[in-house]
Amino acid sequence: MKQTPPQGGVLIRQLHGIQSRLNYLPREELERVSEQLDIPLSQVYSVATFFTSFSLTPVGKHVVNVCVGTTCHVKGASGIVEYMERRLEIPLDGISDDGLFTLRTLRCLGCCSLAPVMKIGDKVYGHLTRAKAEKIIQRIRKAPS
Repeated sequence: MKQTPPQGGVLIRQLHGIQSRLNYLPREELERVSEQLDIPLSQVYSVATFFTSFSLTPVGKHVVNVCVGTTCHVKGASGIVEYMERRLEIPLDGISDDGLFTLRTLRCLGCCSLAPVMKIGDKVYGHLTRAKAEKIIQRIRKAPS
């Protein structure tokens, strides 16, 4: 008799563990989770692709998410994105040569009063300018691994 699929929290915890360990969710790991939890691989992929905190492709150690929602856009987010692409020498969703950064955009971080904003890890940086973005990148590069 087949077991009832586990609560979604178990699957999400497993995926977070893999994401933390490998910085992305390789197919082999998703297949292993599917077998371990006895749930269809399609369900595992459904959860993995639903949440933006998961990535199915390798990413840099620090994912730089620049908000391009309406308020951030009006306040110059596109200029910040262009600057970050040049500064990090990567296109959107690319990985910097040193493996430290992946640059992404998202639609809204929910802190419009701080626009334009970017999020790196759990930290949100507001009232962003190119100079502030530069200082943040320099600080991360200098931090011990």
